[in-house]
Amino acid sequence: MNELTISTQDGVRVLMLNRPERLNAINDSLSLQMERALTEASMDDEVRVVVITGAGRGFCSGLDLTDRKNRDASSMSRHRRLDELDWVGRQALGIVQCDKPVIAAINGVAAGAGLSLALACDMRFICKEVQVTAGYIRRALTPDAGMSYFLPRLVGHGKAAELIFTGREITTDEAEHIGLVNGVFAADEFHERVMEFARGLADGPPVALTLSKRLLATSWDEDLTTVLKNEIKTIRTCFQTEDSTEGVQAFAEKRKPVFNGK
Repeated sequence: MNELTISTQDGVRVLMLNRPERLNAINDSLSLQMERALTEASMDDEVRVVVITGAGRGFCSGLDLTDRKNRDASSMSRHRRLDELDWVGRQALGIVQCDKPVIAAINGVAAGAGLSLALACDMRFICKEVQVTAGYIRRALTPDAGMSYFLPRLVGHGKAAELIFTGREITTDEAEHIGLVNGVFAADEFHERVMEFARGLADGPPVALTLSKRLLATSWDEDLTTVLKNEIKTIRTCFQTEDSTEGVQAFAEKRKPVFNGK
């Protein structure tokens, strides 16, 4: 069984974690497949949006703690012991550096590095009645996979500290209320609602979407003057595209624009 299934339709690349018997817990093999899949999606012009979701009743339960290599440094290879990022770091960077908008479709439990996986995405939608948790503190562990970076930027320092220090469950209502997710959909329509949103993004102008994502990714760590300079640079690039011309013309003609990514 492939531990990551990949499908593409209407410009939307779906990456489905496929270890349902382990609630899609991540092991070495799955993490490597995810890393490669994100790179390929970023480079493929036919892909305009990426959706990450899970098979079965889980989104991702985090690190597979039953795999001794994930827990015991003595069982790790020399390469891994000296790796300053490990797969959890590359997972976060792979999502942020992917040139396509990445959506987390949280169809089931998301815990630990599984929640971090969702937090690194540009947008998150969650299935109603699903609960998520930082979870690390329950195992006497500290956050990884970017949680201590993404979570406070989404919900504020105080709320992030509460969720990490307690490791308590977060309901869908709370997740939406604190801005952790962009929307909550009922189980019977969850997949189609997420795909409908993703297809809408895929109809957008690819160059402008990519440059907008890059602006958002860098704005957290740049001063205002640098951000303003970056914005001018990117919008001037957009003005030179065929899609920009099409967007203006479609507005004048009161019709829906058709963008070709040029």
